Amino acid sequence: MPDTLIYHNTPPGLLPLYARALLPKPVKAGNEVTIPELSARLLGASTASDELARYEAICGFCKTTRIPVTWPHVMAFPLHLKLLTDKTFPLPLLGLVHLRNTITQHRQIGVGETLDLTVRLGKQERTNRGIEFDLITEAYAAGKLVWEESSITLYRQAATESGAGKKSAPPPLERYPNTLSIKAPESIGRQYAGVSGDSNPIHMHALSAKAFGFPKAIAHGMWSKAHALALLEQQEGWKPGAIRVSCQFKKPLFLPGTAQLNWQTGATGWDYQLLNAKGDAPHLSGRIEWL
Repeated sequence: MPDTLIYHNTPPGLLPLYARALLPKPVKAGNEVTIPELSARLLGASTASDELARYEAICGFCKTTRIPVTWPHVMAFPLHLKLLTDKTFPLPLLGLVHLRNTITQHRQIGVGETLDLTVRLGKQERTNRGIEFDLITEAYAAGKLVWEESSITLYRQAATESGAGKKSAPPPLERYPNTLSIKAPESIGRQYAGVSGDSNPIHMHALSAKAFGFPKAIAHGMWSKAHALALLEQQEGWKPGAIRVSCQFKKPLFLPGTAQLNWQTGATGWDYQLLNAKGDAPHLSGRIEWL
């Protein structure tokens, strides 16, 4: 296994990585693509920063002595970008689609705690949509695992004969008893990019999004997930502590736009979804489980 890239206190700079992401990268046929065993670590990263307060405001989290469950994802983003722009990584960054995200928080993490972050590329799979792979992130405090994340990402590619097949019909859309209306302003993509570092052109402006086939800019999936969690944390029955939050990203949320946060509570967890303004199609869906 290749050596792990190690950074102390300060993550790699984003500008050189984005410059590398713009370079053309030829892609082999799906059966010839191999995701390498790459990993990177950031040691001694503080959870407290000026960006944390901005992130909480942009996503709608109430300010407390604990960090939002999604904040370590942002802390680790430069490491994600480092691996995905590595010269041995066989896929172009700007062609990747975030499909699913699961975060497990083993305990609440205090503002100002120091974390060691590890990011690595996980298993890959050939599907009828293309190449899927896992991006795994772990956060340690005093040597103990306190937070971990799995992000399943897709590179779209025509199916081979062995991978071809009919698309299965989506399950019927459920409706849950609780609903809140939310607004996503036209600027939210730029706001989130400014605090997270994720400056993918599809989120920044309608003009740059059109270059990638979208009629308008679309909200970051991780902003949508974070905003949904920020609102759910304020609802009666929410229990802070050890938690697992899964999410599947579905239809894009165009900016500016409105959506419906729809959820149901239960004894062991809550189901939630972000629906379009009409309430007949999902932008994302997921489940929250207390551990």
